[in-house]
Amino acid sequence: MQNVIIKVEKNSIAEELGIEVGDILVDIDNMPVKDILDYRYMIQSEYIEVGIRKPDGDEWLLEIDKEEYEDLGIVFESGLMDKARSCSNKCIFCFIDQLPKGMRKSLYFKDDDSRLSFLQGNYVTLTNMKEKDIERIIFYHLSPINVSVQTTDMELRKFMLKNPNAVKLMDYLEILNENHIEMNFQIVLCKNINDGKYLDKSISDLSKFLPAAGSMAIVPFGKSKYRDGLTDIELFDKEDCKKIIEQVKVWQDKLYEEYGTHFCYLSDEFYITAGVELPDNDFYEGYPQYENGVGMVTLTKKEFYDYYNSVEGDKKIRNVSIATGKIAYDFIYSLACDIMKKYVNTKINVFAIENDYFGRTITVSGLMTGTDIINQLKDKELGTVLFIPENCIRVEGSLFLDDVDITDVEKELNVKVIPVKSEGAELLKEILKTEEN
Repeated sequence: MQNVIIKVEKNSIAEELGIEVGDILVDIDNMPVKDILDYRYMIQSEYIEVGIRKPDGDEWLLEIDKEEYEDLGIVFESGLMDKARSCSNKCIFCFIDQLPKGMRKSLYFKDDDSRLSFLQGNYVTLTNMKEKDIERIIFYHLSPINVSVQTTDMELRKFMLKNPNAVKLMDYLEILNENHIEMNFQIVLCKNINDGKYLDKSISDLSKFLPAAGSMAIVPFGKSKYRDGLTDIELFDKEDCKKIIEQVKVWQDKLYEEYGTHFCYLSDEFYITAGVELPDNDFYEGYPQYENGVGMVTLTKKEFYDYYNSVEGDKKIRNVSIATGKIAYDFIYSLACDIMKKYVNTKINVFAIENDYFGRTITVSGLMTGTDIINQLKDKELGTVLFIPENCIRVEGSLFLDDVDITDVEKELNVKVIPVKSEGAELLKEILKTEEN
């Protein structure tokens, strides 16, 4: 893939030297640049020679003196400067395999690329790794690497991932550990499959990599209504979740005593389903697994009340609505009630959106669709603004997963729609901006 430049940062080295959009990076120090990792490594020196090919075929050799590690200020057509590696697994829990037909093509792509793990925090299974790939991780010190484990019982892992290469996991983790590569782990917990004794084994085996092992997230299997022909997997009920919380707490207490870290964390969904109070802010040790939904409610609550307690109430008139996923409804509703107590002329309607698009077993806000929002709110009193969680929007901040645009929702519901970041203070700040005339 040619390294086509699509953006040149203002006041950058590249702009100063006359590099332009449409130019192609040919080489650095006469060495080809295979991908973004090569590029980042090669530009670290204070002096480099950069080969550039112009759209008319003219080739430039630029001799560059700069600060060590200073970036050139160019952005490439592909973020990786290469094609992302696709996943070769057929995981029994994969949500992409549970998508309905007819969605946009990009949603069906499964990546399993260690470079994306380092650059964007994606999780990789390591099943498509070869020795040269492991060597490259070590050479570039790609740390942390996020690994999707599922189980450390290799026969079970081979079954869950439907890939014979799944059994190489522990060997690779040993090598990464020996070379001081930080690793974060993820387990998608499936009822009667990798829970129980298998979960105990996984926590025990992975915790042995401490301190190189940074953290471990345990998240529940998500089940859409499109599972024809796929492995039958039950969902965890309230009592199941209570038992899992108790089981994992034994490990959290043990590991905290031995290593000073809880290491393994359950996603918020387990606590909410069980009706058990979530751990406090200090428990999450900086929220290393926040993107996995671990501690999201606790951090949002802390941020919300830190800001809430720092501002004065008022009597300005506001009338707004919030749409959220079913599992977060009680929490968001409690925040709305406290806002209305302090801002006495502010009215907030909170709506739990049932997920008819993927199936009502899906309760998280990140999978809400424009179609469901329109269908369920079209006859509701929404006020002047409808707030939605930002994480249900994809593609340049305007499309829901079902390709419905925010503007479509606004038109159908006759209300302004504003996506709100997950940070707790942002919701209150946005609501306070909506003063009516």
